Amino acid sequence: MNLTVEQAQGRVPVTILSLQGDLDASNYQQIIARGRELYAAGTRHLLLDMSGTSFMSSSGLVALHSLALLMRGESPPDPEAGWRAIRAVGEEVSEGQPANVKLLKPQPQVDRVLERSGLKQFFEVHTDREAAIAAF
Repeated sequence: MNLTVEQAQGRVPVTILSLQGDLDASNYQQIIARGRELYAAGTRHLLLDMSGTSFMSSSGLVALHSLALLMRGESPPDPEAGWRAIRAVGEEVSEGQPANVKLLKPQPQVDRVLERSGLKQFFEVHTDREAAIAAF
């Protein structure tokens, strides 16, 4: 997984985290760790560019949920907790979309995983970068 970070300015400063490669059990903790670093550096509005991610496993769902919690200043569930972390994702979905994390251009297979898991309703999804930045 290759991660790149850039900054953009909309109504508020937006950090764009671009993912290149599959998001799965081999690297989801890397995404969470990067989210912690970004939050510690002052990021509060995160646009997750998923245009370069063609596959996402359930571990990826945990990573996305964890990023949303981190950007709200909350601690995510321990990813080693297994199914407890997945259940926490399901419980959070019922509370609505996080205003501080949005997704950009998830690829079809990733979009299906988001849809089937119910997590798509949790995130605001955009296909246009400028519109996504302006949405914060």
